[in-house]
Amino acid sequence: MQEQTVELATEWIALCDLLKIAGIADSGGAGKALVASGAVRVDGEPELRKTRKVRPGQTVELTGVRIRVAAPAARS
Repeated sequence: MQEQTVELATEWIALCDLLKIAGIADSGGAGKALVASGAVRVDGEPELRKTRKVRPGQTVELTGVRIRVAAPAARS
């Protein structure tokens, strides 16, 4: 399974937008279609809400891919 971490600069991100910035979907519309197909899970539970708020600490999974959502790394 391919794993990646996406750091958020904001408090949350819409699920379809996360799929886009992670490179899983080519566009927000493609991300919405993936979610609508039932292929996406958030924290192990199936998710059909395209604009669900995903926050740091959560994990998004779909076939062959796991995305860990993190807060921005502390800068010194």
